[in-house]
Amino acid sequence: MQVVNLRSSGGLDQLTLNQVDEPGEPGPGEIRVRVHASSLNFHDYLVASGTSPTEENRIPMSDGAGVVEAVGQGVQEFAVGDSVVSTFFPHWLDGPARVADFKTVPGDGVDGYAREQVVRPVEWFTHAPKGYTHAEAATLTTAGLTAWRALIVDGGLKAGDTVLTLGTGGVSIFAVQIAKAMGARVIATSSSNDKLARLRELGADETINYREEPEWGKRVKALTNGEGADHVIEVGGPGTLPQSIEAVAIAGHISLIGVLTGTAGDVPTAKLMAKQARLQGLIVGSRRDQIEMIRALEVTGLKPILDRSFGLAEIADAFRHQESGQHFGKICLEF
Repeated sequence: MQVVNLRSSGGLDQLTLNQVDEPGEPGPGEIRVRVHASSLNFHDYLVASGTSPTEENRIPMSDGAGVVEAVGQGVQEFAVGDSVVSTFFPHWLDGPARVADFKTVPGDGVDGYAREQVVRPVEWFTHAPKGYTHAEAATLTTAGLTAWRALIVDGGLKAGDTVLTLGTGGVSIFAVQIAKAMGARVIATSSSNDKLARLRELGADETINYREEPEWGKRVKALTNGEGADHVIEVGGPGTLPQSIEAVAIAGHISLIGVLTGTAGDVPTAKLMAKQARLQGLIVGSRRDQIEMIRALEVTGLKPILDRSFGLAEIADAFRHQESGQHFGKICLEF
């Protein structure tokens, strides 16, 4: 079977396509999956580019979707022919967060899904949503579940709430879609007027070009009669957090998801305290969260936005496309 390996030094030129033996039959409690798709996330890029070091010949990609080819003894949750999608934290099944690193994450601490077949315990996958293509399902493992947890699991989103999303990355676009499906009002930011137009097509009620309005936190307050946003999907980190705190409502919720502007910086703690807002860091979610999200996606009919697909041998080109920042929606590998 075909598999992509990454040298420990990282770098897109260190991604190589190789031919290896098939994984064989699944053991008790395991399934063999023919992987058909993966999707690119910023975390995958950090690993592939060498920014986040990994082991020699690591198989990258955290997200994987495909079809069950064989089941091991005792497996009842899946049957041959089922469409499935991987989980980000294979050992976090339910309950509150239990991990604070990426040691168990496919494509980082362990081998991921840039390969045609894999044998894994049943807990490493869930059923994919009915009616989803493999590429669509592959977007859920990281980006979809992160947005779901931020708004629903941790945020307790309800109809009529105001949600602020930053940028047009995978998590932010999913957040727009989920918020609108739940009856919320959405304010979205981007530096591209073309992308802002596309966000409005997705249902964003108000949009802000943050380059034209660097004090966009005040603009959010103006758009909400001085109240601010009930939920903020904060993907920037230290460079955007002060404006997110300005924008958040009293007793609101800021989900700290990304660190696109750096890993450390000043935080206006007095303003955060005065607003009595909740600033919560999070990394994706549990298997139970994923199962509940997929049930909701089937009921609402929500489908992810796909930008472009590449073949497995084109994985470096896919990352270069991600690196360019020209995409809108998820970039996928299909094979």
